[in-house]
Amino acid sequence: MRARRIVLIVALTSVPCGALAQDEVSRGTLDRPSIKASALYLIDTQSGRVLLQKDATRRLPPASLTKVMTALVALESASPHQIVRVDRGAIVGRAPRLGLRVGEQFLLRDLLAAMLVTSANDACQAVAIHVGGDPRSFIDMMNARAKTLGLQDTHFTNACGFDATGHYSTAADLARLTEQALQSPAFSMMVRTVERDIATVDGTRHVQLYSTNRLLLDPDVTGVKTGYTSKAGRCLIASMSKDGTHLLLVGLNVLDRWEQATQLLRYAQTLVRSADESGTHDDQPLVPVHVP
Repeated sequence: MRARRIVLIVALTSVPCGALAQDEVSRGTLDRPSIKASALYLIDTQSGRVLLQKDATRRLPPASLTKVMTALVALESASPHQIVRVDRGAIVGRAPRLGLRVGEQFLLRDLLAAMLVTSANDACQAVAIHVGGDPRSFIDMMNARAKTLGLQDTHFTNACGFDATGHYSTAADLARLTEQALQSPAFSMMVRTVERDIATVDGTRHVQLYSTNRLLLDPDVTGVKTGYTSKAGRCLIASMSKDGTHLLLVGLNVLDRWEQATQLLRYAQTLVRSADESGTHDDQPLVPVHVP
């Protein structure tokens, strides 16, 4: 059977995160980028220092960033090698989707990859039904896990991030959630994947996955997830590692998402490097925390 391909064509015109001009660093004239987002949280994950934030505890719709929790719960509750039989409840019409068919069988790890790499909603639903037994039970598992992580401003009503009353999180909560999820090698590998082929267990159908995350074209970016709904706007979780600096950025309803993320990560990398070179090692933010 001919493989069904999902193709994403991307172009990144922003300067790569590691390409900061040396004269800007030496002169100390790099200006703080403006933040055009409803909420933002940027931290140095090694020290825990908050580098920038804007309304980081404001409850907002997280769109498909929700799938980070879905993946965490699934990986903590089931073997990625389990076989998932696609249930009728997994057949959703909301794009992006794989076009799953009732009765098809995939390895759980492949559906998780489809959910995290291409943000496929039918793969997400299939994972939730398989792990939880039914969607409602899985959502209860998600909210229970949020409580154990101390995510006091997070509540889920679905597994995929559809806009709904009572479905919300914050930039700060999503950062804490992502730090936990990145401790899983399987999750960490999936969220940095640019392209991957998956297939049904019997091999009769193949699907090529292409990441929705343009930032992965930069070799220093290590993930994590994109999201969009009409209510949530453009959302992003991005992680970057370079020269011993490890950054995590969460943005909700971000304008010019790719350009802003690139500029903010470059700026934060410079802040951390400058602090390290000057011997500044404390728990205080490197810049004023609250950004208008």
